[in-house]
Amino acid sequence: MSSELLFREDPYLATATARVLSAGSEGVRLDRTIFYPEGGGQPGDSGRLILPDEAVIEIVDTRKGEGLDEVIHIPAEGSDRLEPGMEVQLELDWDRRYRHMRVHTSLHLLCSVIEGEVTGGQIGDGKGRLDFNLAESPDKLWLQEELNRLVEADHRVQPRWIEEAELAARPELVRTMSVKPPSGAGRVRLLEIEGVDLQPCGGTHVRATGEIGRIEVGKIENKGRQNRRINLRLA
Repeated sequence: MSSELLFREDPYLATATARVLSAGSEGVRLDRTIFYPEGGGQPGDSGRLILPDEAVIEIVDTRKGEGLDEVIHIPAEGSDRLEPGMEVQLELDWDRRYRHMRVHTSLHLLCSVIEGEVTGGQIGDGKGRLDFNLAESPDKLWLQEELNRLVEADHRVQPRWIEEAELAARPELVRTMSVKPPSGAGRVRLLEIEGVDLQPCGGTHVRATGEIGRIEVGKIENKGRQNRRINLRLA
């Protein structure tokens, strides 16, 4: 059961209405959603569903289903109160999501500064990390200054789409070794930071780098002979 992914076109939507497709012990499926499902290193969203009688069902996680654009909302309890066709109000835990967006965009800035393939990564609440295939660690102070220079320049951030065939002809756009862009839908979503970075990404991002705020570079760790883990956090 696929959902209309409202966050894909507008990641700033914090509320919406939707109809229940199904509900059970495995989770809740809706005909449309603002909840981002865990994927690409970005955690699934949390929030709540408000029923017609104003009862509240807390959503503690959001995950991908097996089908294309299938999203499963994981409730703390109370899914037995939901019935197919019921209209519910969706409310996102917006502050948490927005921190994810700021961190995610900051990691794309990190990709633009570090010349190395990405071997892994993770987005957290106010912090994140990327692992790079690098022989030597970059200078921490230089890296922090470069990242904040890009933040302060307030570059525009926007998604765009290309055909799968075009992406195949431009392999340099794919920076991540550990996660491959989804295929089979005919086109691929890119995230563009104007004048800075362009690469496939299905996650949620801020509209301009200035929204990220100041970035602090944490530990730069050796995770193998040529694997460097760079940790970032929002100041």
